[in-house]
Amino acid sequence: MGYVGEVLGNLIGQTAFMSGLTVGNLIMIVVALVFLYLAIGKQYEPLLLLPIAFGMLLVNLYPPIMEEGGLLHFFFKLDEWAILPSLIFMGVGAMTDFGPLIANPKSFILGAAAQFGIYFAYIAAIAMGLGDKAAAAVSIIGGADGPTSIFLASKLGQTALMGPIAVAAYSYMSLVPIIQPPIMKLLTTEEERKIKMEQLRPVSKLERILFPIVVTIVVVAILPTTAPLVGMLMLGNLFRESGVVKQLQETASNALMYIVVILLGTSVGATTSAEAFLNVTTLKIVALGLIAFAIGTATGVLFGKLMKVATHGKVNPLIGSAGVSAVPMAARVSQKVGSEADPTNFLLMHAMGPNVAGVVGTAVAAGTFMAIFGVH
Repeated sequence: MGYVGEVLGNLIGQTAFMSGLTVGNLIMIVVALVFLYLAIGKQYEPLLLLPIAFGMLLVNLYPPIMEEGGLLHFFFKLDEWAILPSLIFMGVGAMTDFGPLIANPKSFILGAAAQFGIYFAYIAAIAMGLGDKAAAAVSIIGGADGPTSIFLASKLGQTALMGPIAVAAYSYMSLVPIIQPPIMKLLTTEEERKIKMEQLRPVSKLERILFPIVVTIVVVAILPTTAPLVGMLMLGNLFRESGVVKQLQETASNALMYIVVILLGTSVGATTSAEAFLNVTTLKIVALGLIAFAIGTATGVLFGKLMKVATHGKVNPLIGSAGVSAVPMAARVSQKVGSEADPTNFLLMHAMGPNVAGVVGTAVAAGTFMAIFGVH
């Protein structure tokens, strides 16, 4: 009986309930379950939210999985080294049609306008007591771009904040259909939402091939620090548009992309242990991220209104909200809100222009911060 009792005692002692499961861990487990519900039940960006939520669940049930030598610790190292965010960008480039942006270069203005939230949040973060590098890492959440948020946090040495920053960024990416429509409707009239835009011109194959090459040369020459993100984004797109490396394009946009999403999502979720996540700094990060994202959406719409006036009513302001870089969710939201006003209105392809421009714009914003702080 003594041996049996000892064995049973050891087994019971190894359970999560007996090995230090705290109230904070229980709170985070509930949050993880809510995220799983949103991913599975509501299908809010499940490719991102599901692995993030499960990583959150794992680390709060078994914290050693994220400690040195633990499985998810090795996944997280790939985030710290900026490998996974760069590979994500290559996959995005391989999947994305830049045609709408090439056909309507004015979309770059809307993509740039939607980045205003990032710079506003940077100033606000400093005012709230965060250091300059921490403020820059937090503010990039306003671009609704998870990979860029992780990339910048790692480059600026803010790995301690990477978990809250990444979770906030990916959460807001997932919640675009909830957060953006009220802002879009508040800033536009029903008549503006009904505006139908002219069909985009056809884009030649030569233009499609030259675009990623020219953008890489121009952007990286001006801001070399953007090379990992912009370079991989444009390389993926060149795979797609060149037509000579179909196997590479398919790998980058499918198998490799999904592998990277699994690794990145679970490792990001695993940074949300109760000790790291349940504190005042995290609340500031979540609040600042939401403010930045809301302002970015608003400035995109407001610049859309300016373009409507400048073009004598040919631009629907709703497409400006797609200037954040949540591709293609933000463009779909522009389409949805527009079709609610007029079921025959088709804005998706027009919104993809600012949406793709927003991806480039957020990468440029990250590169700008790196240049300011002398980080390579």
